[in-house]
Amino acid sequence: MDFDVRLASYVSFISLTVYDRMSIQSALIGFLISRMLPVPLTPQEIIVVQTTAVATGTMPLAAGFVGIFPALTLISEERDGTPPIHLSWLSAVAWSCGVAFFGVFLSPPIRKQVIIEEQLTFPSGTATAQLISVLHKLPPPDTSVRQRFGYTQVSSEDGVRREDPHISSTADPDEVDAEWESEERMVVEHDGWRTLSWSFGASSTLTLFAFFFPVTFTIPLFGNHLAKEWLWYFTPSLSYVGQGIIMGFPTTLSMNLGMFVGWAILSPLSKFSGWAPGPVGDMTDGARGWILWTALGIMCADSFVSLLPVLIDYVVDSFSQRGQDSEVYQYETETEERLVPSPWVLGGLLTSIFVGTFLVWAVFGHDGIKPWATVLGFILGGMLSIFGVRALGETDLNPVSGLGKISQLVFAWVQPGNIVANIIAGGVTEAGAQQAGDLMQDLKTGHLLHASPRSQFYGQFIGSTVSILVTTTAFTLYNRAYVIPGPSFPAPTAYVWLSLARLLRDGKLPENSAAFMIIFSLFFGLLSTIKTITGRKRHWISQWIPSGVAFAIGFLNTPSFSIARLIGGCSEYLYRTRITKDRSDIWLIVVASGFVLGEGVVSIVSLVLEIAGVRAASCWGCGHGLCGGCPS
Repeated sequence: MDFDVRLASYVSFISLTVYDRMSIQSALIGFLISRMLPVPLTPQEIIVVQTTAVATGTMPLAAGFVGIFPALTLISEERDGTPPIHLSWLSAVAWSCGVAFFGVFLSPPIRKQVIIEEQLTFPSGTATAQLISVLHKLPPPDTSVRQRFGYTQVSSEDGVRREDPHISSTADPDEVDAEWESEERMVVEHDGWRTLSWSFGASSTLTLFAFFFPVTFTIPLFGNHLAKEWLWYFTPSLSYVGQGIIMGFPTTLSMNLGMFVGWAILSPLSKFSGWAPGPVGDMTDGARGWILWTALGIMCADSFVSLLPVLIDYVVDSFSQRGQDSEVYQYETETEERLVPSPWVLGGLLTSIFVGTFLVWAVFGHDGIKPWATVLGFILGGMLSIFGVRALGETDLNPVSGLGKISQLVFAWVQPGNIVANIIAGGVTEAGAQQAGDLMQDLKTGHLLHASPRSQFYGQFIGSTVSILVTTTAFTLYNRAYVIPGPSFPAPTAYVWLSLARLLRDGKLPENSAAFMIIFSLFFGLLSTIKTITGRKRHWISQWIPSGVAFAIGFLNTPSFSIARLIGGCSEYLYRTRITKDRSDIWLIVVASGFVLGEGVVSIVSLVLEIAGVRAASCWGCGHGLCGGCPS
């Protein structure tokens, strides 16, 4: 199951900037497989399985395989003064070992602060705990932070609870909960495996068919001219549809609004005005590279605004606790033998920093990044992870992209003019924050259902270790078969990393892009402020205010990546509001899981066929030159 989740994660990450932790999917699949065993797994054992799977699936993003590595290959010796860096399999393993465990050892002390003392919500972790309790016929997990009204209520982007307008205000909440739990359990127990099988089969069959007939995933829906010249085509990937279901309607709507503004308005404007004279898809002097800067401004503004209240709360709480001799309330319910010992944590942190610094130096050399700068990257990652985890606990969003940009700003001053050092240091910082945040959701699930934190720690350690070899091997094979970044796997975050590093070094932007960057940054800074304020007040309007990060992702990816996800988002909204009446959407989650996992697994079959020299059976319909495996 870990292998399946990791494959689906890597294919998703390398194609898009938004990702899903797949904790609910892992719990579902773990439960279904468990029912086939002579002795089914207990809820606590399911949590450990799910924790291990998530730790495995997190590594492609945390270790930089979808952003840092592709960015290093895009470096130009003529422009940047250093040749592009292509890591061998062994070098990639060494780098992964260097950054794979810092976040794992960082999570136990952060758990004590944000889960035990502050009791933050962590909506996805709470949702997973609710689902597991339903499947095992347990009472809903007890939390004073959030009452249970069906786990669909915490699936939105910011965790805002959605009230059910179809239920009378006089209805007994316990009876409503019991009815919904019974429906969810019936769906999974009786139809879960069958639903997962047919959705997996449909997605895998379509993916394999698209390998032999590439036009399947590059349909010139708007005509060959718009497809070839402006990159407007349609990719009916069921994996994209499944991701849209999981992301939800508000997020996919934000993404498509950004896609329309970026590719239907700003792209033609920059092209016809002569600001981006090259081919539209060119990241250097084309419209795609021009609108990238507007997207970067939006992402930075949105991330800064979302982090600001967390930082203010942290500072206020720190000062308010000074000088107080009153008793500190302890909410820890676990015994010492079930917790991760402090010597393990301290020893692991110091060892991971020392070993990580040595391995980064061994891979990139002294000219790439100085050892003391790598140590600073780890320390900065530990500090920033606190803010990222707090934001995640309150909003269900881990603003690692913003944290990575902060680290790039710092290292533009620490090692000025060094593009490679800037990108690597940002990757080191982001790895710790990404890992600590994702693992904290699992620890929240375990806390609510009384799973052993030490057992979860073992699962996180094992998952991260296994993923080093699996992720590195998959990355190497994909690079042999495909051009990354390229048409099949655009890796948009690679351009963001490299472009910001160049901006911090040169201070030069494409013609007239600065004005649009400032205007959109100010607008989305204001919009994000309103969204943050209304979200903290649990106002319903918060989820309908466009997300700046999702809006910017619509700029970074070609329209084909956003349209299919909107179909999934619309399906989720209609199913939840028209069919299930805001009650249980567990069946749709199972379908989405099968869609995502099916394409992830069969993509390995396509990869093997590509390496073996097997080519498309027909290039019919590929006159626009965008079909992978067919001549341009």
